[in-house]
Amino acid sequence: MISLLASLSVLLPILLSVAFITLIERKWLAATQRRVGPNAVGLWGLLQPFADALKLLAKECVVPSHASKVLFYVSPVITLVFSLLGWTVLPLSSGSSLLESNLSILLSLALSSLGIYGVLLAGWSANSKYALLGSLRSTAQIVSYELIYGSSVLCVVLIHGTFNYNEIVDQQSLWTIVPLLPVSFIYWVSALAETNRAPIDLPEAESEFVAGFFTEHSSVPFVIFFLAEYGSLVLISAITCLLFLGGYPVIINPLLAGTILGLKTTFICLCFVWVRATLPRLRYDTLIELCWTDLLPAAIAFVLLVPSLLVAFEAY
Repeated sequence: MISLLASLSVLLPILLSVAFITLIERKWLAATQRRVGPNAVGLWGLLQPFADALKLLAKECVVPSHASKVLFYVSPVITLVFSLLGWTVLPLSSGSSLLESNLSILLSLALSSLGIYGVLLAGWSANSKYALLGSLRSTAQIVSYELIYGSSVLCVVLIHGTFNYNEIVDQQSLWTIVPLLPVSFIYWVSALAETNRAPIDLPEAESEFVAGFFTEHSSVPFVIFFLAEYGSLVLISAITCLLFLGGYPVIINPLLAGTILGLKTTFICLCFVWVRATLPRLRYDTLIELCWTDLLPAAIAFVLLVPSLLVAFEAY
């Protein structure tokens, strides 16, 4: 019972944050594009996410006649489950993670990689060429940028000498972003690709694929994909704060520490929205070229440079 309550105490705020991140994004995009955003449902449009959820849940779920129905329904669940499982190893304050492990960073990387299977199965099971093309592009994009993402995180691990989030936060008297500023830029680009956010949202690419891998999904399956996508956005933002921005303050009470971490995470989420509102989508060939010819050599160079400097200055 205690473990169930602890899980709900983490799950419910995450789902609420996902709802309001969508509202913030719509309002920010509206302000950027000089148009009116959500403002009719509730005070300042605050109830718009709940109205959208109710509308989608009330819709009929249409399944293509030649689709693989079991995988069609299971694929969004797989994506959401692995998105939420990433929170089990994340500490929201000192020693507060649901699953304490000395290899928590490795578990985060493994869970983020497994989430791609839901995308692949969604595109294949729908028996639609647009959905299949979207899922295949997802495979190429995620596999490519996983290398850069993992290399950037490895630089942080080399600096602190541990795979444990709590120990990394404890050692950040100076935020990691200061000595690893170029690495943090590479990490940021890979995080955009990992979460399929504009300008690197090639798996969806509404102008080319209608909606990408979930073109044929509607009603509840679409809601689940929606929750998974924005849940991953908030998760990556929290991981960014723990690795580069000092995480939570260690010396104050857990509630205040969690609040400060939440504010930092909100700032990173707003940066995701800011990038979407500012930059146009990359072409697919440009995206892959950026990964393999520009960012990956730089990431490998930093993986070699960081331990070399640590040994040279006896800072290990």
